[in-house]
Amino acid sequence: MRSNLRALIGVAAAVALLVPPTATFAGDENGRKPGSSTQVLREYAADTWTSLVAMTDEQTGLVADNIEGDLSAPAEYTSPTNIGGYLWSTVVARDLHLITRKEARDRMSTTLATLATLERHEPSGMYYNWYSPTDGTKLTTWPTNGSAVHPFLSTVDNGWLATALRVVAAAEPKLASDATALYDSMDFGWYHDLNARPEVGINRGGFWVEAPPGCSAPGNYGDDGPAVYYTCHWYDTTVSESRIATYLGIANGQIPAEGYYGTLRTMPDQGCDWDWQEQKPTGEWREYLGVPVFEGVYEYRGMKLVPAWGGSMFEALMPDLFVPESDWGAESWAVNHPATVRAQLEHGLDEAGYGYWGFSPASDPFGEYREYGVEVIGISSDGYASDVERTNVDVGYEGCREATNPTPEFGDGVVTPHAAFLALPYDKHAVLENLAGLKNDLGAYGPGGFYDSVAVGSGTLAERYLSLDQSMIMAAIGNELGDDLLKHYFVDDSFEQAVRPLVEALDFGSVLPE
Repeated sequence: MRSNLRALIGVAAAVALLVPPTATFAGDENGRKPGSSTQVLREYAADTWTSLVAMTDEQTGLVADNIEGDLSAPAEYTSPTNIGGYLWSTVVARDLHLITRKEARDRMSTTLATLATLERHEPSGMYYNWYSPTDGTKLTTWPTNGSAVHPFLSTVDNGWLATALRVVAAAEPKLASDATALYDSMDFGWYHDLNARPEVGINRGGFWVEAPPGCSAPGNYGDDGPAVYYTCHWYDTTVSESRIATYLGIANGQIPAEGYYGTLRTMPDQGCDWDWQEQKPTGEWREYLGVPVFEGVYEYRGMKLVPAWGGSMFEALMPDLFVPESDWGAESWAVNHPATVRAQLEHGLDEAGYGYWGFSPASDPFGEYREYGVEVIGISSDGYASDVERTNVDVGYEGCREATNPTPEFGDGVVTPHAAFLALPYDKHAVLENLAGLKNDLGAYGPGGFYDSVAVGSGTLAERYLSLDQSMIMAAIGNELGDDLLKHYFVDDSFEQAVRPLVEALDFGSVLPE
């Protein structure tokens, strides 16, 4: 499969021409007028790209984790996800003609050269979670307070870096060899616990090379070398950003195809054994490749959908930026993704009455970082709240747990703009209206695009940019204006042959009423 990454190179020139150059956007012969949705999105992309440039060290090509709203003082740490997001954002910036092909190639070449020198776990090829963006050293103390860092190799973070390497290999022929070499060295089988469940394996959260404080599980899923120390948790829910690692592992032949069906839609409906989850699911058992699966769904405002753990947008929709889940999963993702978007919209506008919507983990307007979501469509009963007050919704669990707060009064809602951008394929009009209000009415916009979050009741801004969230915005705009350009780069024939039949077979039981 890996050599087939080169087959993607041929699409690069065609995809790069999908978006016209800068000079044609304002009042051209095709009717693109100032203020059109195309121009608005392109201007958002240009400002967002400005923030990513400000975060990136010119010598290493490594992007910082975050930067202040005035584009000063980038953070002194970065992660594989951040680096991957910068790489695919560079491709988008090029294809939107925000930068030249040469600048994009130079930028990506610098980053790839640094990636080739970073310390990593050589047997698996995986990268550690935290590096210095200025010199690429692996962090063992936290820059802001000097506390100890126990170097960790995250499943999902390496998944997003590998995703970006696939994109670069296809998008820039002159860098294909370097990107492919790095991609080929990454073995996601190291994360896959074949004995996690009686029927099928699932991925661990990651591992340490040295035993950390607290819980860890020694083992080795990769080869006969020394044991590593795995997390005591698995990525065991389906609607999770972590599924990108499963897609990659299956496409690479490192994870068995059955692994796609190992995660849970909801916890099973088995008496009161699982009554700690947010609500009692409905659904039925199905079998895929011999794996029994409870196709459970939650109900919300007339919809039925498979929930995420915390009810956030990026858990549901970030992998959809690269894998055409809705195109392939007619009875699953094609219904679940728009249902998730509508649930977020109706929560923000109707149930909570914030006037705005879009909820995902982001900078905290009153602190550093916090998880936000629509808690009632998250599996965890104390999942990600949508407001500053952390209002908990408890609708009960029929026959097991009485409802204690089924119709709460919500407080100061925290909206995260990148979450709205992820909804572009499913309700573009609502997204643009929502973003215009955040920008023009609440002032949630600065020199680097949308600030990371805003508490809409008090108008308090998180005047900060996170590179991860900015890169999701770039990806969403690139796909919207460039006919799913990142999906075209990411998916080659062998990936489609390995993954598409697995997605097509799914039947979630999700329902989105007209």
